[in-house]
Amino acid sequence: MKSKRYTFGMTLEDRVFDTTNLLFMIALIVVMLYPFANMIAISLNESLDTIRGGIGIWPREFTTSNFRAVLSRVEIYNAAVISVARTLLSTFIGVLTALMVAYPLSRKDFVLRKHVSAMFLFTMYVSGGLIPGYFLMRSLGLLNNFWVYVIPGMTSAFNIMITRSYISQLPDSFVESAKIDGAGEFRILFTIIFPLVLPVLAVVALFIAVGNWNSWFDTFLFAPGRQDLSTLQFELQKVLQAASQQISTPDFTRAGMQEGASGMVTPTSIRATMTIVATVPVLFVYPFLQKYFVKGLTLGGVKG
Repeated sequence: MKSKRYTFGMTLEDRVFDTTNLLFMIALIVVMLYPFANMIAISLNESLDTIRGGIGIWPREFTTSNFRAVLSRVEIYNAAVISVARTLLSTFIGVLTALMVAYPLSRKDFVLRKHVSAMFLFTMYVSGGLIPGYFLMRSLGLLNNFWVYVIPGMTSAFNIMITRSYISQLPDSFVESAKIDGAGEFRILFTIIFPLVLPVLAVVALFIAVGNWNSWFDTFLFAPGRQDLSTLQFELQKVLQAASQQISTPDFTRAGMQEGASGMVTPTSIRATMTIVATVPVLFVYPFLQKYFVKGLTLGGVKG
């Protein structure tokens, strides 16, 4: 028995599926957006009132004292500069090295292509470990050094593999025609291959940038004694740790004071505010590159 058809050639099953899918997506969006909306509401709500609980997606007693308390700290601005600097440098160097290593690995005339690729893949499954990594950074003189944020992550086997897979899909005629015209390998790479692989490079750049922006453990491990090398996420981690112990630091409390006790900040409010401050920059960048994620996530399944 054939399904009854409605306008635009849609069957009853199609309409039921579309409606169910729409309702599911709406519920998923609400579940994903509510925690962030709640965090914004807490950061904009008066701290002592927040202790009462019951804050939804809209502040009950609006105030900006929490943001003034956070942004009044000089350490926040220095940490933001370090985070931006490490993110930009690491992204640029990481994308460049991924492209330059992936290109020769994608060439069929490179006789060691499979062996070198296998070596890179091996590093994705086995690592040296935390303690050997720490001793390596110490022997290289990178402890309490800004370049400890950049040099260890200059190359990534995962980024190289997905870039190689994308380049392998390009027709060989591009490279062959350029070689007939007398172009060298570097010219082929940067004038022909580079414009064609911009989508996958955007994915790689996003992976590297988000990873570096959200990183805090390397600061804790390699530069704990240098406040001038502290990153924004490390400052957030310290606030979260203090908040979990219900400790309100004196400088936050004094910075948040207004007229009377209503300006007092609390660990819960500071934690929410710091989370917003550390997250907003990524939210401005991510929407412009999000469309490349689906393509980037499927690249690893393409045989190079």
